[in-house]
Amino acid sequence: MGTERVERRLTAILAADVVGYCRLTSMDEEGTHVRLKEHLRVLVDPKISEHRGHVVKNTGDGMLAEFSSVVDAVRCAIDVQRGMAERNAGIPRNKRIDFRIGINVGDVIIDGADIFGDGVNVAVRLEGIAEPGGICVSARVQEYVQGRVDITFEDAGEQRLKNISQPVRVYRLNVRDIDPPSSAQSTAALSPPGRPRLSIVVLPFANLGGDRQHDDFVDAITENLTTDVSRLPDYFVIACKTAFAYKGKAVDARQIGRELGVRYVLEGSVQSSTDRLRVNAQLIDAESGAHLWAERFDKPRADLFDMQDEITARLARAMDIQLVMAETQRFKREGPKQPNSVDLALRGHTVFWQRMSVAGAREARGIFEEALRVDDTNVDALMGLVETHMWEVNSYMSSARAEQVRLAEAAMSRASELTPLDARMHFCRAAVLIALRAPERAFREIELSMSLDRDLPYVHMRAGSIKIFLGCAEEAEGHLSNAMRLSPRHPMLGNWYAILGSADLHLGRLDKAVDRLRKAVEIAPNHEIPYFYLAAALALQGHGSEAALACKVGRRLAPIFRIGKCRAEVQSDNPVFMQQRERVYEGLEKAGLPE
Repeated sequence: MGTERVERRLTAILAADVVGYCRLTSMDEEGTHVRLKEHLRVLVDPKISEHRGHVVKNTGDGMLAEFSSVVDAVRCAIDVQRGMAERNAGIPRNKRIDFRIGINVGDVIIDGADIFGDGVNVAVRLEGIAEPGGICVSARVQEYVQGRVDITFEDAGEQRLKNISQPVRVYRLNVRDIDPPSSAQSTAALSPPGRPRLSIVVLPFANLGGDRQHDDFVDAITENLTTDVSRLPDYFVIACKTAFAYKGKAVDARQIGRELGVRYVLEGSVQSSTDRLRVNAQLIDAESGAHLWAERFDKPRADLFDMQDEITARLARAMDIQLVMAETQRFKREGPKQPNSVDLALRGHTVFWQRMSVAGAREARGIFEEALRVDDTNVDALMGLVETHMWEVNSYMSSARAEQVRLAEAAMSRASELTPLDARMHFCRAAVLIALRAPERAFREIELSMSLDRDLPYVHMRAGSIKIFLGCAEEAEGHLSNAMRLSPRHPMLGNWYAILGSADLHLGRLDKAVDRLRKAVEIAPNHEIPYFYLAAALALQGHGSEAALACKVGRRLAPIFRIGKCRAEVQSDNPVFMQQRERVYEGLEKAGLPE
């Protein structure tokens, strides 16, 4: 009998705990609780969000958070401890709320919204031996951050930690030994922040069917969706326990936004019948009350748990796209005189998605470069730089291929230093490896990306495209189907149909190729390469005039595209792929594309 596969991932874990919490509550239970909540709301939660982490769980007097980047976790801990030192200024020592923090990096077991395993246990034990206001990290953490953060850790030697079988080498940092932040920073630490940019609360979904048996299922959708969204980089997501305070209450989204300090509210409902289940969700701007986006799922009732996973994964990815685009529109409306790096990176991604062409990639790349001039540690901008360079190179439309590959590799190396545990980083590295004619290594990067986050639709897309270069074009459809299932309205959908059509063309399935490539150019009329593949498929079918017309449109959009350039820059020497590729070249030649 088979056993259920345990889901695991490598992550950076931050454990924090209040020093002497029982003593503080015995002196002033209500006051301590209120002050702790205020510290979390004003300082700790925003700092975790700012450094691309998310809270896994609160433990009454502490919390557990995870980060895809070890550097981000350490920077967050430093900011929190500095901020707490500022907030405790002037408060009698016996009434201060101080945190201890421990940080570890390790393999963890995923169980719904929670994480378990030795990686977590070590972080918790490191927190237990930290000084009040201090930070303890494992040797692996110290190795990752050495030279990447402007601090020095004291080597505390190997320590025997409770319930940990092997000794752990520990490094200590007392934040009070660091130069204090400037007065401007101090003021910021004491002042409540505005609403974080990508901030959202997932309200409890309503059970419209009235069947109490489905209450657990409906609540689980809310909880799992909150967890999935909180794992997205740069998001500030209100915890489930707070969101459930609004369950069953008719409260205006603008009021919720003011009370919780978020810009967006997601609300939804579940309605079931004997054999079908309908889930509705809508995204609301909490500042204006405007409805930005809605999605409906109407499915046969089969396995409720599988359905629950599909719904939450699809909603999380759709919201990621919609919030990025909504923030770009907000940026245009408000027109800040000096946009910050995050604003610019969001705008770059939106331009890339909306234009989906080499010209669009170049425009987006200019915006990413501007973002990096403002902040050279902006990982989203670095990855955007990689993607836009590789879009041009891997479409055979670069006039400076070697230089663009070099620039992409440099951006990739920098992004990898900043966030080595990010699924998107492996996705981007795969694009570079494709350009370097290493599809086998590229596919291994995609497998690593999936091991970190199996619900990223564009990762499944890239898996499908790499299969073509590996001579396994017949396997591409399964990967692209997964991508479309996870994000059926993705802004890059035209490119996904182009990959499907390319796979069919390589396999000689000309009717399917033509259908899918027509769909691709219909969805994304500025996307150049589908016109050439459509021309090749039509020419091989014997439709010469239609093929010539498609080729003419493609050449107008991409005059640099030539058969000889494709041959010289082909991304694989796999013998099956190369044999299939000759069919494509034959079709392009028949359609009238010059060598």
